[in-house]
Amino acid sequence: MTVALAAAVRSLPRGPGLAYEPKFDGHRLVVLRTLEGVSLQARSGRIVTDAFPDLAAAARQLPAGTVLDGEVVVWHAGRTDFALVQRRAAAASAARAAVLAHALPASYAAFDVLELAGLDLRARPYERRRALLVDLLLPLGPPLQPVPMTTDPELAETWYETLPASGIEGLVVKRMDQAYPAGRRDWRKLRHTNVRDAAVVGYTGTARRPLALVLVLPVGDETPLVSSPLTAALRVEVAAAVAIRAGGAAGGQAGARGATVTAIGVGEVPFRPLDPPLTAEVRHTSTRHPPPEVLRLRTDM
Repeated sequence: MTVALAAAVRSLPRGPGLAYEPKFDGHRLVVLRTLEGVSLQARSGRIVTDAFPDLAAAARQLPAGTVLDGEVVVWHAGRTDFALVQRRAAAASAARAAVLAHALPASYAAFDVLELAGLDLRARPYERRRALLVDLLLPLGPPLQPVPMTTDPELAETWYETLPASGIEGLVVKRMDQAYPAGRRDWRKLRHTNVRDAAVVGYTGTARRPLALVLVLPVGDETPLVSSPLTAALRVEVAAAVAIRAGGAAGGQAGARGATVTAIGVGEVPFRPLDPPLTAEVRHTSTRHPPPEVLRLRTDM
């Protein structure tokens, strides 16, 4: 199932016929309820049902022929915690997944229904799909629930300013008359201005011990920047991602040598390119000082 995507904007879109939803900090997940059972699909297309047995069990309450699009999140201390979602997704066995489901129960924030009782709804307007989604999920209750939605831009702006304390990243904006834009960036997303996605075009250090990332931000002149030093946890995560790209090659051979980039206050720094790039979420307020801080990799499950 190919999912719809969103393009980043720098201010809140306003106008008639717009809907606003909070953007949850989790993993994209498509729920497919068939006659045979339930499949959970990541944005990449990979089936991750075994990692979320609690959500799979809850989805069996849905009528056969239902397909939902949404975000899987894990709540902790009153806010969503992306690291805990990653921990759930990385369960290596059914036994481990069951333990994590008990300790870190997942919630599913559904924002669209693509199929209902075998009827393809993707050509229907969002307004109609939203009504069907609410009617479907409200009687069931958690852990399957529709995301909040408003057509009031003032309320949406209040959400944008106040909900980050709960782990909400920003807003997604859709047209009420819009069909489901599978594979296209026809939705709009407004995220807090100092946090954004960046292309990871390389890394310094070795494949086994990366020290910093070489980034291209989605604003400015696309000049590569060197991030601040990676945390220990991020070094492990980046090394694993590089190993996957290299087909599990050992000995730090992933990434070609020979490229350099200018680092603030350091000068020319050699780095290993990545092609195709990875994606990382970074905190960055200026193309000058300080260097971007890498918050996490944006990897599909």
